[in-house]
Amino acid sequence: MEGERLAKFLARAGVASRRDSERLIAAGRVTLNDAVVAHPAISVRDDDRVAVDGKPVASAAPARLWLYHKPAGLVTTARDPQGRPTVFANLPRHLPRLISVGRLDINSEGLLLLTNDGELARFLEHPAQEFVRTYRVRVHGKIDQSLIANLARPRTIDGVRYRPAEAAIDHRQGANCWMTIALREGKNREIKRLLAHYGLRVTRLIRTGYGPFRLDALPRGAVAPAPEAIVGDLTQRLAKSPMRPSAGCPPSAAANRRSSSRSELP
Repeated sequence: MEGERLAKFLARAGVASRRDSERLIAAGRVTLNDAVVAHPAISVRDDDRVAVDGKPVASAAPARLWLYHKPAGLVTTARDPQGRPTVFANLPRHLPRLISVGRLDINSEGLLLLTNDGELARFLEHPAQEFVRTYRVRVHGKIDQSLIANLARPRTIDGVRYRPAEAAIDHRQGANCWMTIALREGKNREIKRLLAHYGLRVTRLIRTGYGPFRLDALPRGAVAPAPEAIVGDLTQRLAKSPMRPSAGCPPSAAANRRSSSRSELP
């Protein structure tokens, strides 16, 4: 039996992204049948024993995905050096080991996708897939249609290139305005940086949608399994995808955190 490449096995088991798994292997932190592995191309068979930092890694379960209504005040990581409360410490204990699909910063709220499959997480995050992220945003400052037109154009800010954003004004509330903004990539604090470029300040940010998934009436702090039919469709698309591994978080963090995906802090 040919088996599966070790780095892919680790990614599917939710240890880290495939690239980060390769770095873990290169650092000598992965063993196969009690022997340290020197190369990520080695294959894993069903009866092999894999461990990272001495901790056994179970064979990858079928890809699953959960919807989580993240409250403000939680960091999207397993451990925080500053001791702040984290998303993963607040999840129900019966859930398996999970990683997040992108992130929301400590002050942002709303829909956060969680999965047990690192490959599926990377697929959903990857800019090439253009999964639309939708947000309700409360903004302090003067907003008019010229801002909407500006957001609809690509722009470079502090050396970072941002894709066009779809935006609409929902309603005004004194000096504040509620907007709906849709992104197709979700770079680090993208919405806040885009609006700050025009002299505006985000006072509340709620993600309401990610690709085919919606926050809808999911209560704050609650977790719900994603529809199996949609997850099945996504895994089929992933199997046919020509995507190649991309850089992720440092290997020192990848093995020890339950959230190992790239930053996405709009």
